[in-house]
Amino acid sequence: MILVVGLGCQRGCDVHTLLGLFDAALAEGGIEPQRINALASLDRKQDEHGLLALAHLLGLPLQCFNAEQLAGYEHRLSHKSAVAFAHAGCYGVAESAALALAEHLSGSPSRLLITRRKTAQATFALACAG
Repeated sequence: MILVVGLGCQRGCDVHTLLGLFDAALAEGGIEPQRINALASLDRKQDEHGLLALAHLLGLPLQCFNAEQLAGYEHRLSHKSAVAFAHAGCYGVAESAALALAEHLSGSPSRLLITRRKTAQATFALACAG
């Protein structure tokens, strides 16, 4: 089974904030961090220091998708954020990125295992496929 964490964050969000959200959400879901296969986000975040640092710290690849690619997952989101749409061009970065990458890696349909978790600076979602 492929497990992908989708992340969204504000500009300048630090690695400790992202790691705290990552660890807390996985602990809440009863999922061991070493089971995660990859991280996913929006292409506008591909140079975001906190995301890059988190991927490096965890030893996981980070793959980013553009808003048009993520828009195809809109009907499967647990929450549609007008704020996310205004900033990113899609209604949910974390959930849609997780779904997109899980499907890409597995070649089969994905589903959300952990729906959107949010802090003041970041969002987290976990999708699985395969």
